[in-house]
Amino acid sequence: MITRLGHTTIFVLDQQKAYEVYVHLFGFKVKTDIMMDGGFRWLTVCAPQDPELEIVLSEAKPPILEPEDAELVQKLLERNSMGAGVFECDNCQSTYEQFKRKGIEFTKEPTKEFYGIEAVFKDGCGNWFSLTERTSDN
Repeated sequence: MITRLGHTTIFVLDQQKAYEVYVHLFGFKVKTDIMMDGGFRWLTVCAPQDPELEIVLSEAKPPILEPEDAELVQKLLERNSMGAGVFECDNCQSTYEQFKRKGIEFTKEPTKEFYGIEAVFKDGCGNWFSLTERTSDN
């Protein structure tokens, strides 16, 4: 029986840039950062309040992906077209303002939606995310 999701992958074009963004701009904590056989870097981060879910920041290239698949994913990342998910926060407006000061690009300002307050941003590594504050009725 599956009990929980322990790791999930976010593909990026450049792991070092992703490290800088996720650790220094977003405030994530590094869980693992090691070089493995063949020069493969295993880099995982987590949100400080959710240390059990590790996010693998993986370059979209072999051996993780087949060469043809890697090329397709890289093209999507180059277009900032990878929609990777929803990051939840306690205060969307405050987090939005903090991220804007750090140079994070937003495509949608905080807006009240039926599920809460949402802003949409690009991570600078090829992905876009929803930043969502759940309202008390959700």
